[in-house]
Amino acid sequence: MLLFDTATLLPALLWALLLDVTLGDPPWLWRRLPHPVVWVGRAVARFEQAWNPLAQDPRDNLTAGAVITLALVAAAFLTGLLLQAIAGEGALAALLIGLFAWPLFAWRGLVLAVQEVARLLPRDPAAARRALRALVGRDPERLDDHGVARAAIESLAENFADAVVAPWWWMLLLGLPGLYVCKTVNTLDSMIGYLTPRHRHFGRVAARLDDLLNWVPARLAAGLIVLATLLVPGARPGPAVRVLRRDARRHRSPNAGFPEAAVAGALGLRLAGPRVYHGVVALEPWIGEGRAEATVADMERALRLVGTAWLLLWGLTAAAALAVRLP
Repeated sequence: MLLFDTATLLPALLWALLLDVTLGDPPWLWRRLPHPVVWVGRAVARFEQAWNPLAQDPRDNLTAGAVITLALVAAAFLTGLLLQAIAGEGALAALLIGLFAWPLFAWRGLVLAVQEVARLLPRDPAAARRALRALVGRDPERLDDHGVARAAIESLAENFADAVVAPWWWMLLLGLPGLYVCKTVNTLDSMIGYLTPRHRHFGRVAARLDDLLNWVPARLAAGLIVLATLLVPGARPGPAVRVLRRDARRHRSPNAGFPEAAVAGALGLRLAGPRVYHGVVALEPWIGEGRAEATVADMERALRLVGTAWLLLWGLTAAAALAVRLP
C-alpha cells in the first residue's frame, strides 16, 4: 500500500524523471545553490574528520558511524516529510514535488559520464582513465583499455539500479521522505561504505543499510534490462536470463550483481572479475560467459540497452499515472 496520494506522486515522478533526462545536474544552478547531496557529503566529511576513525577502537567506530548514519537518515526523512506537506496534493503539487525530487535522480549525468569515457578511450586512454574516476571507486590506472570499458559498463548497470530505480522505488512507496532517505544512504555508502581500515567499522551501518534499501531496486533494474533485450537489436534475452540466474549472486555486493549479470548476458560479455580498490586487490569472480575484452562499441551497446530499460521505467510510470486518473 502506497503511503501518499498516487494521483500526485506518479505525475511528480514522471516530471522528475523528465527533468533529470533533459537537464541533469546543470552547473549554472549548482554554482548558486548547494546540491542536496553536497549537504550530506559535507556533514559526513566534517564528522569523520573530527572523529578520525583510524585513531579509534573498532567498537567505538561502529557506534560513531551508526550515530552519524541514523542522524542523517532522520534529518532526510523529516526534510522530505516537511516538503511533501508544504506541496500538498493536486497538479500544482505534482510539479512542485517533481522539482524537489529531480536533483536526486542521476540518469543524464550517468549517461554523459559513460559517453565521455567512450569518447576519450580510443584517442586518449590516460584521459579516459581520469574520466572513469567519476564512475568507479577502483584504481583506473591499473586497468587496460578493455578493463576501462568493462568498468564503465559495470558502473552504468549498477548505477541504473542505484541512481534511478532505487530513488524511483522509494519515492513511489514513501514519497519525498523515502526518496531523500534513499539518496542520503546512497551518499553515505559511497563515502564511508568501504572495507578499508578507515571505514571497515565506521561505515558498516551505512553499507548494510544501503544494501537493504537497494535489494528490491536492483532486482527491478535487472528485470527492466531483460525486458529491454526484447526491444534492442542484437541483445539476447535468453543469455541475459541465464547469466542473471547463475551469476548475479557471485558479486561481492548482494545487489550490484543483478543488473551487471543482466547486461553481461544480454551483450555476451564477462564483467566484474579481479580489481583493485584503494590499493587492495579484490579477487572477484567473473560474471557472464562471453568476452572479457570489452570495447567502445560494447559501451555504446550497453548505453542503448540500459537506455531502453530507462524508457521502460518511464513508460510504466506514465501508464500507472494515466491509470489512476481514469474513472
